[in-house]
Amino acid sequence: MNANPNESQMLSINSRAARWIPRSPSDNAIRGTCVASVEGATLLDAGINRPGSLAAGLLLAKICMGGEADVSITPCDPGTFAVENGVFVHTDNPLISCLGCQYAGWPIQTDDFFAMGSGPMRLLRGKEPVLTELGLTEPSEHAVGVLESDKYPSASAIALIAKDCGVSPDKISLAIAPSTSIAGSVQVVARSIETAMHKLHELEFDVTSIISATGFAPLPPPAKPGDMVAGIGRTNDAMLYGARVTLWVECDDEEVAELIAEVPSCSSSDYGRPFAQIFKDYEYDFYKVDPLLFSPAMVTIHNLCSGRTFSAGKLDVDVLRTSFGLRASLGS
Repeated sequence: MNANPNESQMLSINSRAARWIPRSPSDNAIRGTCVASVEGATLLDAGINRPGSLAAGLLLAKICMGGEADVSITPCDPGTFAVENGVFVHTDNPLISCLGCQYAGWPIQTDDFFAMGSGPMRLLRGKEPVLTELGLTEPSEHAVGVLESDKYPSASAIALIAKDCGVSPDKISLAIAPSTSIAGSVQVVARSIETAMHKLHELEFDVTSIISATGFAPLPPPAKPGDMVAGIGRTNDAMLYGARVTLWVECDDEEVAELIAEVPSCSSSDYGRPFAQIFKDYEYDFYKVDPLLFSPAMVTIHNLCSGRTFSAGKLDVDVLRTSFGLRASLGS
């Protein structure tokens, strides 16, 4: 740990996050994980060659948000959310934690590897439209990220990350887990606030006016190993049909009133079916899915300037039960 508490605050987000990933097997104290290396880059495997764990999932979510949010596992009502536990997130720095770090906006693709990249390393690359539009960048000698994948990144993928982030491979730290693992499920459903923030940005709302945020989404049972479509489906459905987000903003009431109904997932024409089915119907092409779908089930906005509250959206436990494979076991 740091002897000087102020020193940590002076570090870049990437440099701080680098301290949370063990550098060697002897440093590893996170249940269900192991440390590996590819081309000098450090990998924290939380669900490929190891089973992962809830603790590993919380760590991945923390890394993904650059340490600018608190993430926890909390109980919930299965009659409302289909399962008994969910992931609760709160942050007083939603712009950086969600759009600057957590949003999976970097497709890391080479001839022999593909994964969506998230985490504070996106701030180093700084090429995504959402980052350039909001001026979200930082310099750092470390690059730290999270990959959703069922295999380790190749040498060419590490070289690409190093080139785009302007660091040497030995300064790269990556936490990795598939969506079908415990840790992967946790870190994906920890994105409830991020989906609302991104949706609002797409609707041209001034996201810099968002001061604080909380989010909750049910934690689905992991899908069968190797069944990536089911894994993606369950974690997406947790967001689309079970997530609730609350935002505290400073703006004119008119800005919220004119778009609040468009923020939740139910504003989409694709709403109402499990995401795995939607994905299949669009021939497994994300870009064919209505972009309005990718948002929380319910959104509440408290305007600090007027004292008014605006809410929209709805939960759908029936879709959650179907998606999570629980319909028969719950007797419905």
